Amino acid sequence: MSGHTENTVHIAAPIDLVWTMTNDVASWPALFTEYSSAEILATDGNTVRFRLAMHPDENGTVWTWVSERTMYPDERKVLAHRVEKGPFEYMDIEWTYAEDGEGTRMRWVQDFAMRPDAPVDDEAMTRRINENSRIQMEIIARKIELAAERAS
Repeated sequence: MSGHTENTVHIAAPIDLVWTMTNDVASWPALFTEYSSAEILATDGNTVRFRLAMHPDENGTVWTWVSERTMYPDERKVLAHRVEKGPFEYMDIEWTYAEDGEGTRMRWVQDFAMRPDAPVDDEAMTRRINENSRIQMEIIARKIELAAERAS
């Protein structure tokens, strides 16, 4: 078995602004509420390797991992994967962007499998990712919409 999530959000902002803000990995701690830091480790063309750290959990543990993202601006698509997999056997992510009326529709698809010794199984992680993605997407949408209002 493996996990699969797919979540979308409408952002009342131009696609260029949405693309720019959501692909500036160094600024993710200001865009997402779950990340305490984002360290850029390497950049090669449209590919960035980075380390994310979350805010401490209820036990004081700070979870970190390294991921790599490749942006395809002409297709308005980003493909990413975890380099340091942690409890995952693999984690592949696709973000797509499309003009939608006077705004932008951003879509996140995540495909993954948990390791057998992980603290949760694929089904539980699917629920966690879906819940958190919806929360983070709404927060990101509001922040980008506010930036769009300020720019106009």
